[in-house]
Formats: sequence, structure tokens, C-alpha cells
Amino acid sequence: MYRFVHVTELSAVRDKKPTFLAIGVFDGIHRGHQELLARMSAAAQEVGARSAALTFDPHPRSVIPNQRTPEYLSTLEERVNLLAEQGIDLVITHPFDDKTRKTTAKDFVDNLCTYLDLEQMWGGNFGLGYKREGDLAFLRKLGEELGYTVHQFESFLEWKDQPISSSRVRQAVREGRTEDASALLGRSYRMSGQVIHGDGRGADLGIPTANLAVWEEQAMPKSGVYATYAWLEGRRFPAATNVGIRPTVNGRSLVVEAHLIGFDGDLYGQDLVLDFETWIRHEKKFPGLDSLVAQIRADIEIVQRQLEPSSH
Repeated sequence: MYRFVHVTELSAVRDKKPTFLAIGVFDGIHRGHQELLARMSAAAQEVGARSAALTFDPHPRSVIPNQRTPEYLSTLEERVNLLAEQGIDLVITHPFDDKTRKTTAKDFVDNLCTYLDLEQMWGGNFGLGYKREGDLAFLRKLGEELGYTVHQFESFLEWKDQPISSSRVRQAVREGRTEDASALLGRSYRMSGQVIHGDGRGADLGIPTANLAVWEEQAMPKSGVYATYAWLEGRRFPAATNVGIRPTVNGRSLVVEAHLIGFDGDLYGQDLVLDFETWIRHEKKFPGLDSLVAQIRADIEIVQRQLEPSSH
């Protein structure tokens, strides 16, 4: 487990000491984010400074007028842990509300210096403060007054001749291109939630499934059947996961349900994590339950061939 400090607003930082700080939304912590954070963390460690990351909750676009809020690639808890995995000592999840939105760049940076003893500010496309007035030139000039330097980090990481970005990950997820999402993220796309009661139809058919109450603001994979890994209390199971409305049984609402291969027990009320590995097929309506069951069993066989057995 990574040792780090997490605070839910800048003013909650109690230990003021020389700090290298990266600022950004960091949605998904893709490979470009990882490179920036790892470089900054290493630079801070070399001079005995603290590495810190400041991210916002909720997404600034949800507060700024006339902006469309993008679907998240990870929950806030996952984002915090992913930031810590990059070697970050301090993670700040600062609330982005109307007050934060209207804070000038000068006032925001003054607060950073007050609570952090800011030495270096790291980022890609800078745009701090009200109406993003705090661009690179503004921040560097202010840094001369306040005693910090600005390190603009431009990741040269590309995938398929295009820069890695959160928007590319979202598009890959929405289109069911899970392997592409994994290539951009550097890990599998993940969804998590509590197992809730469904209609029990899977158990009646001899193929019990776990229905997940997933976060409605997270990017949803394209409808279809996927080979996934399901994580339950540290154990990993290959799982055939369906994302869709289940047209064969006249479903109406979108569900995420997984059949855990090699698991036998009660999952209700437990927290389950799904890592999406490969897309298997489109969701479709079958002429009857017998043909549906036959297809699900074929899906399970595909998952068994593609993924490693359960690990305990």
C-alpha cells in the first residue's frame, strides 16, 4: 500500500513544506498523466521536496456555465489511489464550486503558496483561475514574484500516431474497444459497484449473475458481452459480463451483470470490481430462452479460453 496523505481541500493541508505540485483534473490517470506525475515525483525526491497533486471534484465543466460534463473514467476514490500509485506524497481533491470557479488566478496561486510552500508547479495546458486567465506566461511571471517556478511538461507519448488523452479513452470505452482503452490507460478499464438484487432470471437459468449498481456518471462501455476479470475481496475471477438491456427478456433499463466463472456463493451486498479485457459480441434478441442460454454458455467458454483461471 502506498503511503500518502489525502485531504479534501487545499486549506486542510497542515504540514507546510517545499512542494512540487501538479494541477489537473487527471480523469482516468492515463499514460500521459502517469508520465508527468512520475517525472515530477522523481524530481521532487531528488531534492527532498514533497510531491503533490491537486485535482478537482466535481469536474469543472459541471460548474462552468454552458459546458457539458464529460463522463468520468474513474471514481474519485479510484482517482486518488491512482495518483498515489505514481509516487505522489500528497493528494488534494479540491471542491470545484461557484466560489472556486470565480477565484482569480492570482488568489488561487497565493493560496497554493500559503498552504504548500510551493517550489515548482507542473502541468501541461495551464489555465488556472477565473476564465482560465492563469496561462503559462501569467503563472511564470507571478512565480518570479512569489518564488516558485513553472515546469510545463508536454508528454510525447502517442498511441496510433495521436496524443494520449482522456477523450480518446472515453471514445474507446463508448465504442467497446476495450483493448484500445487499455493501451491508452496502461491498465484495463474498470467499473465497480455493489451487487444488487436483479430479477433472479440468471439463477433460474442455471447461470447466476451479479448485477452491479454502477456509478451513473461513469463512462459506460458499449452494449454487448465482454470478457472481464471480477475482483472480490482480493480474489480474481474470469467473468462473462453483459452490458445492455437484455432484449430477449424484454428488459428496459441498462444493466451491468457478470457471471463469475469458478465462484459459488452469495454476492448480494458485496462490492465487486470489473476489469474489461475484450469485447466478445453485440447484445441481441434471441428467439427464446433456450437459444439465449446456449449463447451464454458459448460466451463463457470464450472467456475461459481468453482469461486465466480464478486466483485465490
